[in-house]
Amino acid sequence: MRLCLKAVGVGPGDEVITAANTFIATVGAIADVGARTVFVDCTDDFCMDVSRLADAITPRTKAVIPVHLSGAMVDMQALLAMTQPRRIPVIEDACQAIKSSLKGRPAGSWGTAGTFSFHPLKFLNIWGDGGAITTNDDDLAKRLKLLRNHGLESRDVVVSLGCNSRLDTIQAVVAAHVLSQADWICDRRQKNAAFYDAALASISQIRIPPRNHRASHSYVTYQVFVERRDELLAYCDSHQIECKVHYPIPLYCQPGLRHLGYRPGSFPVTDRHAASAITIPVHQYLEPSQLEFVAETVTRFYKG
Repeated sequence: MRLCLKAVGVGPGDEVITAANTFIATVGAIADVGARTVFVDCTDDFCMDVSRLADAITPRTKAVIPVHLSGAMVDMQALLAMTQPRRIPVIEDACQAIKSSLKGRPAGSWGTAGTFSFHPLKFLNIWGDGGAITTNDDDLAKRLKLLRNHGLESRDVVVSLGCNSRLDTIQAVVAAHVLSQADWICDRRQKNAAFYDAALASISQIRIPPRNHRASHSYVTYQVFVERRDELLAYCDSHQIECKVHYPIPLYCQPGLRHLGYRPGSFPVTDRHAASAITIPVHQYLEPSQLEFVAETVTRFYKG
């Protein structure tokens, strides 16, 4: 994301709009190029509330980063309808959205560029850290290739300032191997998520996020909204079910982001998610008996 922002010309004094419920890496990339983050609240599908985007755009807005959180898809058609007339570059944070798509069009192919993570906890993982950028803009691709390799046009000619952001060969080999399994991984996760949706639907204390039937959700994470979230988290842990919370402290409330000037309550949907969302195991290696055990344990917690 940092390379993409630099490549489209974002720098000190500029503003970049993104979702308030994202991970710190999104904001870190904006800060790295000297720009200021402007947050927009999310909806219950964990994606940016595009209806609030227009109010966040100012003359200083130089890019928008929609985040396809958990593998869900931002309403990119509505977003682009606002950004394209203003010629604002859109950089998709698709780090959690490999194999996700909207109306058959993959994440990372809607905006000016798309960014993907190969972190071990992501959909397509390697043995360390890494990522990839997608774009159909040849000039942008050329600038990105220079930026990621010290600005070197050749071994001895530097045509711009850059850095070392190359993926090493061993990690690339691992990524290529896992990429061949991506369709299978996505299919298994979607089936596991469908099982949970059906199994948990009758529990009044659980609310399943809205499902966009125009989108294909890759379920990097499976999250639902629950009552007594922290009690459920401890109960699952006591039954050896590893659940998580993404993210317990809203990003805009973190000590390291106080300089942005937001106050608690600025983004009520993000706040509600931080207090009630829980992430349940959905990975592709779960057996049917394990899925049933998770669902039965959660049901037992609420129904006795």
